[in-house]
Amino acid sequence: MRHRIAVIGGGPAGLAFARVLHRHDRPVTVLERESGPGVRPAGGTLDLHEGLGQLALDKAGVLAEFRALSRPEGQAMRILDTDGTVLRDWRPGPDDRANPEIDRGQLRDLLLGPVDVRWGEHVTKVVPGTGDGVRVHFADGREETFDLVVGADGAWSRTRPAVSAVTPHYTGVTAVETSLDDVDTRHPDLARLTGDGSVAVYGVNRALVAQRSSGGHVKVYAQFRAPLDRHTERDTADAGAVRSRLLALFDGWAAPVLDLLRHGTEFVHRPLYALPVAHTWTHVPGVTLLGDAAHLMPPLGAGANLALLEGAELAESIAAAGSGDPDETVRAFEERMWARAARWAGFTTAGLERLVGPDPAEALALFDQVQPPG
Repeated sequence: MRHRIAVIGGGPAGLAFARVLHRHDRPVTVLERESGPGVRPAGGTLDLHEGLGQLALDKAGVLAEFRALSRPEGQAMRILDTDGTVLRDWRPGPDDRANPEIDRGQLRDLLLGPVDVRWGEHVTKVVPGTGDGVRVHFADGREETFDLVVGADGAWSRTRPAVSAVTPHYTGVTAVETSLDDVDTRHPDLARLTGDGSVAVYGVNRALVAQRSSGGHVKVYAQFRAPLDRHTERDTADAGAVRSRLLALFDGWAAPVLDLLRHGTEFVHRPLYALPVAHTWTHVPGVTLLGDAAHLMPPLGAGANLALLEGAELAESIAAAGSGDPDETVRAFEERMWARAARWAGFTTAGLERLVGPDPAEALALFDQVQPPG
């Protein structure tokens, strides 16, 4: 018997799940709300860890392609004091591939490969069944029934309410994102400041991070502790006003650091949300969650890696189970996922407190704790 399996969400978790099932000749329906793979920017860059994201890509059969596309030099990290003094300047060795960077769009295209995605499918609700399957409701009024629905639909998952009443909470930290294009030609000083990887500056309850992507593109993130302010979020359409507010917030910092904001183009307001560190639920037959839908955590390099590995592991487990009822397989997977995700959620939650907190020395201490010497 071939089970009807759907994964909701075409991000890292959903595509890793679908790609591994495809590799094992198991059919899966991928439902993605976006109307196509290129309808909006895919975001910045991701560092994929050897034992997490890279392991998932190996299971998906695309590790060699990843290595050809990734940027090991993107692991480089420089930390400055607010006056511009270089405090740390770590660069990877020539053969260091522990956490190479890849653009989100490149990773998406790599995983898509032969996977058949149904684009423009706006799922509104998932209703567990009573023996006849799980019903997926769409915005246009349609319903479809599946034997297993995997929610990989992110922070504001429409699948999560089928298994858990928990919703994300605001962490107290807001990020405002901007970009620099063609940085090597248009802003060579900022290109040198950023280097091949990232540069970060930490102050009291605020931080500024710039991260290089491919093609001369740099993402800049201004992070600060503030009450949740929807009015500010709406105001980001006025780039000049946002820039002025950010320059005032970081007033007194070194001029080259502030130039990262002065030359930013559009600004996107991103309050940081998280789920409880140990988010679990009573198992619901026919429904489960992956990635941010299951364990949204602060963006400190773990979320995408966990999402990829979870998608790959669940798909492998289902394929190995054959034609039998996948429910026990899913239940066992959830137990493993919860334990691992709780460890990472605890680490990233504590890390955010140290990186955007009252004592900038804590950020430097955290870097020294997790960064290899060199």
